Amino acid sequence: MGNRQRPCLLPGKLTAAMSFVNPVNKSICLEQVCESNYQKLLKLIPDLMAFKETAIGLAPHHTTLYLEIIERTPYTMTVELSHCFINKNRDEFLAPAVKIRVYLDAQLAEVLSDHARAGVAQVFKDPGLSREIMNYKWRLNYFLQKWLDHCLKNDYLFSPNAEAAA
Repeated sequence: MGNRQRPCLLPGKLTAAMSFVNPVNKSICLEQVCESNYQKLLKLIPDLMAFKETAIGLAPHHTTLYLEIIERTPYTMTVELSHCFINKNRDEFLAPAVKIRVYLDAQLAEVLSDHARAGVAQVFKDPGLSREIMNYKWRLNYFLQKWLDHCLKNDYLFSPNAEAAA
């Protein structure tokens, strides 16, 4: 493919070439992925703003989704979204547990960290490593895009009635 720039992946425009998604201009594509993630998150959880602390998402024959509101300000929210799995010993574990900053005014959703990867500030102490930071953010947010697609495809339903009691 040479140095030919691949187009960014927009909602509904994903191709079979998922294994080598590596856009040349990651900053522009990252913004588009974060916009897409915001739209998908609100489609998955239409009443996101109505939840106070926690909520449960259910889908027939699928693992339960858990939502926790970590922080809320006038222009942002920080949430954690995770599946709950039960192993052979009947122990529960949450994975992936994705911490997401939702920018309400800019209509963006950006992954801060997930169950397997720490936040950017913990991984990269040197802000001069901009290429590595961008690659790291790209991988985190691209993962969220694919996971939200999976959740939407399986018809998860969050409702105010599903909110866990405090």
